[in-house]
Amino acid sequence: MYKIIFYNQGDIYELHARSVSQGALYAFVEVEELIFGERSTLLVDPSEEKLKTEFSGVRRTFIPLQAIVRIDEVEKEGVNKITAGDSNRNNVTPLPVPFPSPGNKPDPG
Repeated sequence: MYKIIFYNQGDIYELHARSVSQGALYAFVEVEELIFGERSTLLVDPSEEKLKTEFSGVRRTFIPLQAIVRIDEVEKEGVNKITAGDSNRNNVTPLPVPFPSPGNKPDPG
């Protein structure tokens, strides 16, 4: 069993799967047989439910190599989850930089 941690649209995903390999697609990691725990109906983790919905009906997924943070071989299944990435904490906006127009070239001298 494997635990795969990767970035997806600014968030950090943590999934568990039975099979991980280098797929036929260049620069992608192939992840098969995703494992979602059978939890009590009294306690529902919204993060895991979102993952369950997002990956429902998916037999195999291909994750870009540059998005992978870590892959661990583990002995038992953990909790699948989505964690907000650093992009949500970045509140700095760069100032606009003026670009010279093609007709206004500076005089060389």
